[in-house]
Amino acid sequence: MKRLMLVVCLLMVAVQAAFAGPRVFYQPLDSDAAITARQWQQVWQATANSGADTVIVQWTAYGDGAQFGGAQGWLANSLREAHAQGLKLVLGLYMDPAYYQRIQELDSAGLAAYWRAQLGRSLAQQQRVRDEWKLPVTGWYVPMELDDLHFLAIDRRTELQRQLVDLSKKLDAPLHISAFSAGKLAPAVYGNWLGELAAAGIHPWAQDGAGTGRLPPLVRNAYLGALPCSVGVVHEAFRQTSREGQPFHAEPARPALASGCHPNAVFALRYLPQGKPLLDTVKDKHVQDH
Repeated sequence: MKRLMLVVCLLMVAVQAAFAGPRVFYQPLDSDAAITARQWQQVWQATANSGADTVIVQWTAYGDGAQFGGAQGWLANSLREAHAQGLKLVLGLYMDPAYYQRIQELDSAGLAAYWRAQLGRSLAQQQRVRDEWKLPVTGWYVPMELDDLHFLAIDRRTELQRQLVDLSKKLDAPLHISAFSAGKLAPAVYGNWLGELAAAGIHPWAQDGAGTGRLPPLVRNAYLGALPCSVGVVHEAFRQTSREGQPFHAEPARPALASGCHPNAVFALRYLPQGKPLLDTVKDKHVQDH
């Protein structure tokens, strides 16, 4: 009987580990304020036990309205508990809710000015979080995603890299950012772009696209295969159920297993087994896409 129990426990650990990676993205939503301190302790403890060592928080400010309670609010307190459970923290900065609409509207000059303004707000948020939240931070994350549709032109990519490097020099920990492919750049060019960001001292993360399913599997694999080892891969632990033009909605799904030479992460905590309390808070609601 004891041997059977041991086997069952080992199987449970193995299943949970299959849903985990060294780094786990967490996307804060206002609805998460309903999670109790005891639930957060269980979530972070299970996350650490699954093999994860770092939480990448997508943002700490979402527009002017969502500050998540500030230095003594539920988000900051939750992250203190995550650190107490042995998890490292990479903290996201400011996110403009209108980002995806704005980058569609702007020409190259307008996009450069817009990014400059948004990175300025992220720097202000970094200083606020550093001085007021007083969390042990191992990295900072810019939540504005890159893609090869809006950054198809090389002058846009060059200007973006210059601005990101300028920001990184003002920070006290490495700067992280995510990207995904819309199939516009050739895989080799896409890989070189993100590799150049890494060579410039930025930590880029490429989403594997399995959850959104915007590209066929063979195409997705071509883009992932063109990434240099210095670029991290984000394995999507969801499957999108909403159609194009509808508010984003998704269900949990098994992410691809980590492989190869890349740093690995999973998106997102909400869709992992230990994140079920977070998913329950948004049942019958639409969750923001990443």
